[in-house]
Amino acid sequence: MNTIWKTVLRSGEKWSGSIGRGKLIRLTAVQPGANLAMLLYNSRDLNEKYNMPDTLKAQHTAHLTKGNILMSDNGRVLASIVEDSLGWHDTISGISSRAQTDKKYGQTDYQHLRNEWFRSGYENMMVELERNSLQPRDLVPPVNLFAKVQCDQEGGMHFISDHCPKGATVTLRTEMDVLLILSNTPNPLDLSKKYPAVPVRVEVMPASPVDALDYCVNYRHENRRAYENTWDYYTLLD
Repeated sequence: MNTIWKTVLRSGEKWSGSIGRGKLIRLTAVQPGANLAMLLYNSRDLNEKYNMPDTLKAQHTAHLTKGNILMSDNGRVLASIVEDSLGWHDTISGISSRAQTDKKYGQTDYQHLRNEWFRSGYENMMVELERNSLQPRDLVPPVNLFAKVQCDQEGGMHFISDHCPKGATVTLRTEMDVLLILSNTPNPLDLSKKYPAVPVRVEVMPASPVDALDYCVNYRHENRRAYENTWDYYTLLD
């Protein structure tokens, strides 16, 4: 399949951009141990955004894999997961803060280290939100692609350090015109004392049309309803 566009996000880097519906976004961990925080918004109406609670409760899960959809707060499908070599992507651990990053990896700043300083997920997301005319109130819990976080019987969350091997991939399909925001920063629960240096390759390709027999459409009952809401939305727009 022909690649329309590609880039590599190095450790600590961030990116945002609008991607039209009907595209595949393939993400690949260039080395073991990747963690890529992701946010999604409707690029036609940035008030509509990825909704973690609805996504999880509608699909009876706490993590995402092939077949799962990423629902908006208007009950539509922003994107779906059409391929996944890992079987688990974290939705509950959030993003790293400046204080966490300094405490875990040591204090760094741009003035002394330039682009080699240790960025936090929160700061990266704030920059990209501002860049796209959004505000701190528009920040929602992200999806941490490539990461696995499990809960024990007492509700404690545990990061699984050996979950993501080199070459792991996950492919999203855009079901709406989306604003995609990515931050290649450490998972806040990662116990490593060394700031991760795992590049992630991003490729955008055309997707085949979606029909009523599609795997993601039929993965859960609520998925079909969300797709129908999405199709109605574009029927009135196109």
